[in-house]
Amino acid sequence: MGMLTYSQRLDTGVAQTELLVSGVADADLSVPVPATPDWTLNQLLRHLGYAHRWIEHLVRERIPTADRSLSKAHSVEEYAGETAAFLGPWLTEGAGLLAAAMREVSPEEPIAVLFPDQPGPRFWARRMAHETWVHRHDAFEALGLPFEVDPVVAADGLYEWMTVGLQIVFLRRPEFAELLGAGTLAFEATDVDASWHVDLTGSAPMAREGSGSGAVTVRGPAADLVLTLYRRKGPDGLDVSGDSALLKEFLSRARF
Repeated sequence: MGMLTYSQRLDTGVAQTELLVSGVADADLSVPVPATPDWTLNQLLRHLGYAHRWIEHLVRERIPTADRSLSKAHSVEEYAGETAAFLGPWLTEGAGLLAAAMREVSPEEPIAVLFPDQPGPRFWARRMAHETWVHRHDAFEALGLPFEVDPVVAADGLYEWMTVGLQIVFLRRPEFAELLGAGTLAFEATDVDASWHVDLTGSAPMAREGSGSGAVTVRGPAADLVLTLYRRKGPDGLDVSGDSALLKEFLSRARF
């Protein structure tokens, strides 16, 4: 189930948005974002805000599936010249609307469904919480601001990557299948009790919670593990032992 409850994930999405808005206040939104090189900070903020509002619309209207035709989150190229004073309140409002809509439904309600076996509210509460803090990292990196996130929140993000992200990578990235048979990887957080073992020896990648030896073992703060898996950071700052070449190949192919 991860480290956070449904309600805590909703709180996290709102809190992380507020931290983001505070951090970008008075910033030049025309700066490029290293993590999303095709976008400026203006466009990144629009992307995140539209993602929040897309899910809020799906949940509020009880739309059965996650209809991507209703989303503007990836159509942000036209946005330029906006100010943080304008976008900040818009972002804060959208995050609040999303949390409020989510609280009106059961986490298990079969609406906004992306994967058949995962009720939309539960899936999106988790996805939006971590989407928000990872993009806060992206924005702060673009502005040269220090970044940190609660290790428990980060560990919940690690849970999401292992239980959902890994499967998305396998389904959407044909090149990832070339790693099958390559061995096992262990990821261990050093600041919170969170460990994962990724097995690539079968016909599909499998992740299980718990410590265990791997062909390569990666240790570090939970946030750094998550940001490395999302390719926001390289593994240089982590404690890597064993087959570092396997880790390099894994990260190069595991594009979420």
